[in-house]
Amino acid sequence: MIYKLKNREIELVKGDITEMDCDAIVNAANSQLILGGGVAGAIRQKGGPKIQEECYQIGGTFVGGAVITTGGDLKARHVIHAVGPRMGEGDEDNKLKNATLNSLKVADENKLKSICFPAISTGIFGFPLNRCAEIMISETISYLEMDTRIERVLFCLYDQQAYETFLEILKDK
Repeated sequence: MIYKLKNREIELVKGDITEMDCDAIVNAANSQLILGGGVAGAIRQKGGPKIQEECYQIGGTFVGGAVITTGGDLKARHVIHAVGPRMGEGDEDNKLKNATLNSLKVADENKLKSICFPAISTGIFGFPLNRCAEIMISETISYLEMDTRIERVLFCLYDQQAYETFLEILKDK
């Protein structure tokens, strides 16, 4: 599904984020920027060691923060590492808002035109999928309504349940 907003668009796709051909994909990162399992592990495996090496040089970021590295061997030229909240740590909704917003800002600061997000924090971090979709889509729409270089935001969702959840939220916007 494609949602049009001015001369920009939000697109939902079901698939593997490491296969996305765009300026940057977003890694659902931990604050140490260690590419372990889930989305991060797939990025490490397909993107090669250069991404992790750059993460070690950066050293980490705060929950809600985002940093950028090369895309290594991925189709995407860059990886934006966004640290989402773990359920139970407190203030999770605001931390997810910040992770989304800071990813978009990093893309803009690096003059990128397209960015692709996963459903941040919904894996081992335990964030509820419906709340994630509502927050991430709302923040993205608000950001795209402002002055930005970003022309296209994709949400690459790994399974049918996530895709349908994001689709229902986007249809209501």
